[in-house]
Amino acid sequence: MRPHVLGIDDAPFHKYQSQNVPIIGVMMEGATLVEGIAIGSFPVDGEGATDYLTQWVPLLRWHLTLQAVVLGGITLAGLGIVDLKKLAQHLAIPVMAVTRHNPAQSRLSYALKAAGFHDRLSLLKHIPPAHQLEPGLYVAIAGAELTDAAQIIRATKGKARFPEPLRIAHLIGTALESGQSKGRA
Repeated sequence: MRPHVLGIDDAPFHKYQSQNVPIIGVMMEGATLVEGIAIGSFPVDGEGATDYLTQWVPLLRWHLTLQAVVLGGITLAGLGIVDLKKLAQHLAIPVMAVTRHNPAQSRLSYALKAAGFHDRLSLLKHIPPAHQLEPGLYVAIAGAELTDAAQIIRATKGKARFPEPLRIAHLIGTALESGQSKGRA
């Protein structure tokens, strides 16, 4: 199985920057063939992250071949919350949020309250529970069963812990920000 998967990650940013954050999408077949790269932008801590993605992804020229979307967590550009279920429904393909740590231990609700985004707290209730696929790899899934999602994740992993489309999106994002790639995805 060599699924066509779009990995989406945001570039590093400064919390109080005024310019939008680059959003990078990398579409790959399996773990070895990059078939497309897209760059969008979204405001720091912006509202409407789900709506942004539901509009952006269908504009990508290869969106009809996608079999899944993998995000680097449930937030975009800081505190822009992505409703995985709504995105999966709109795109009609599985959407997964991959993280290194158990999101149940996240302090996201505290961060939203501290930033004054109390209206976004209700979005946290829509987040599917995360499953640990292996040590240091958690996935929240919308639009697929755990076994199918795990198969997609495994089919898109190279030697790294994260799916290659997401890892490469992260590397491109850091290169856009600092001139060269660095860090772990």
